[in-house]
Amino acid sequence: MKLRKIMICLMVLLMGVVILSTASIVIGAVIEDEDAAPVKKAAKTKVTQKKAAVEAAVEPEIEAEAASESPSAPGEKPSRTKKVTAYPFYVYENGASKLNHFYPSGWMGDYGDLRVNVKEMVNPHSAPSCVKISYTAKGKNGAGWAGIYWQQPANNWGTANAGYNITGAKKLTFWARGAKGNEVINEFKVGGIQGEYADTDVAGIGPVKLTTAWKKYEIDLAGKDLSRIAGGFCWATSADENPDGFEIFLDDIMFE
Repeated sequence: MKLRKIMICLMVLLMGVVILSTASIVIGAVIEDEDAAPVKKAAKTKVTQKKAAVEAAVEPEIEAEAASESPSAPGEKPSRTKKVTAYPFYVYENGASKLNHFYPSGWMGDYGDLRVNVKEMVNPHSAPSCVKISYTAKGKNGAGWAGIYWQQPANNWGTANAGYNITGAKKLTFWARGAKGNEVINEFKVGGIQGEYADTDVAGIGPVKLTTAWKKYEIDLAGKDLSRIAGGFCWATSADENPDGFEIFLDDIMFE
């Protein structure tokens, strides 16, 4: 009898230990979850703050760019014409320069007769490079003439409401020379691109006969409407004037 009572007491004690152990585990789990919650919340807050910081850093740049763009007329595509506020403003400085603002993408006439190297390093006007243009005058496209527009953006023939507002410019200057001398360029000009979003004006000089030495040329822009210029610079020549073709060089093309 006594042995039976002892066994019952031991069983009761054992059950109590099990209950206490289970309660401890449950309590510990609850405490662990409560400690983890702030960590997760803090991590989420950190990500949110980082995203907000990135957005804050980007927004002023977008606003500044928008402020530099010209407003569009009702019904027009949004204008991407950017106002130039500092001069000189380069069409072409050198082949690798971040200051180049127009692209020699507008090949015209006998474009098959043309070859262009915008990183010619032999005898540039200013280091490290200049533009070398080769013209064969073979008439591959049957035009009898050829030329190139420096455009913004590339290949913009008045189809994009873009370009630059260079109202503050007084002139465009550039340097040019020929490989042999007496190369005739019928015209150098600024503007003149037609189309839905045509350049607002045009100015030019020519004909010009080049020499073997670098020489500075100037296109007067006084009194011109320069509020939208996609064709920053252009040259054109003919096979009649240059039956054997030529090699010419251009450098430091800029608005001043």
